[in-house]
Amino acid sequence: MDAFFASVEQRDAKSLRGKPIAVGFDSPRSVVSTASYEARTFGVHSAMPMSQAKQLCKELIIVPPRFDVYEQVSNQVRQIMRNYTDIIETISIDEAFLDVTENKVGEDYAIEIAKKLKCDILYNTFLTSSAGVSYNKFLAKIASDWKKTDGLFVIHPLRALDFIAKLPVEKIWGIGPKTLERMHSLGIFSGDDLRRTPLDTLVRNFGKAGHTFHDYANGIGDDQLVTKWERKSVSCEQTMQEDIISRTALIVGLYNVTLELVRRIDEVKFKGRCLTLKYKYHDFSIRSHSLTQTKILTTKKDILPLTKRLAKEIPDDGKPIRLIGLRVSNEQITNTKYFEPELPFDKEY
Repeated sequence: MDAFFASVEQRDAKSLRGKPIAVGFDSPRSVVSTASYEARTFGVHSAMPMSQAKQLCKELIIVPPRFDVYEQVSNQVRQIMRNYTDIIETISIDEAFLDVTENKVGEDYAIEIAKKLKCDILYNTFLTSSAGVSYNKFLAKIASDWKKTDGLFVIHPLRALDFIAKLPVEKIWGIGPKTLERMHSLGIFSGDDLRRTPLDTLVRNFGKAGHTFHDYANGIGDDQLVTKWERKSVSCEQTMQEDIISRTALIVGLYNVTLELVRRIDEVKFKGRCLTLKYKYHDFSIRSHSLTQTKILTTKKDILPLTKRLAKEIPDDGKPIRLIGLRVSNEQITNTKYFEPELPFDKEY
């Protein structure tokens, strides 16, 4: 879907159409969840601090998110997809892979299905979507982003290697800023550069991911869709309006996060025994502590005492904390304290 959250807001409110909007909260700690295409012309993009977005676009309209509405529209789109195939892998609320090799409409060409699907989505939701067609997920993903908005792009098997050769490496799945910096230091700037780099060099510098990057550069990618998955955790986190220092403020914050976590666990009927407490300091360094129990953790009575117990592991050194989070999972961890440079529960909104 194109600028999904923002497009839904513009669809439902005429006053927002054609205007630069950002979905999120107008607070010092908020980030942009989704920016409309009008806002993107000013350089505003997802995950950008809202304060920075307001500086870039003085006319920016900030719209609070309505996640229940986005979920309803997402379910509507998935139902439309099921009119064409049951082999669907949902990768986010606004994105999915479809295997249409064998489809419900008897169409021989995937591009024709993509055209019909886009029309059906527009007719039923009044929202535009972009589609990518290729022979594996890696290339289909790239193709779907190639001609936004309301785009449709095909990467044919016979032209895939030529296409990849000219592709900037930052467009390749899994290459983030740090990996990109390392690739540039190795003289890798394009798909062609990546293909010419020996596999052992890639593995030595990027570990197991080196094999994946080597495959991608040669047009090799996973074509099997994961249509069923088992939930492994439920989590909740909160970015504080102001950094907290006192233990009292910490406990109050954790109490509120516990209540939300219990609500989410009940909503999805999750059964887990491991509780993890995550906290992010003002310098964005992250720590976490975990406990595994023999009983399933589902209620406030189960979780709150463990939360307080884990909170005692946080050093009382006056170091300001900007974010706290809790997660229930099925990991087998007992009284373990460990450091994780990145432990994403939810996005910071």
